[in-house]
Amino acid sequence: MVQLGGRLLKGYRGGHVVIRFALGGCTNRPFFRIVAAHSRRARDGKYLEQLGCLDPLPNAHGERVAGLNLERLRHWLGCGAQLSRPAEKLLGLAGFLPLHPMTVTGAERLRRRRRAQEAAAPPADGSPGPGGAA
Repeated sequence: MVQLGGRLLKGYRGGHVVIRFALGGCTNRPFFRIVAAHSRRARDGKYLEQLGCLDPLPNAHGERVAGLNLERLRHWLGCGAQLSRPAEKLLGLAGFLPLHPMTVTGAERLRRRRRAQEAAAPPADGSPGPGGAA
């Protein structure tokens, strides 16, 4: 049986492995790393392994770019790693996991709000509405 020394064991006491975002970049230009880290580590602190990256700002084509190492994600999830909510939402949108329920709920709320705004706003071209005749 292998026994870990006191110094090695101190780093692993309490907590578990979490897959989460680590913030990088600079002011007004965020960049996220998707990492596997111990739950008690700081958000941007040391991590066990980088599993992907995310650029949350849209590029010239209006797309947000994310790169994921799905093989290593599968490995860490198989080892019992937990997912943070933002990471779970991203993996759902990427098709790796089922969609997070709040993602679906948020999309439905946004759709209803847009319909209500379109119905309440008068036509922009100056013509009378559907029931008004001039």
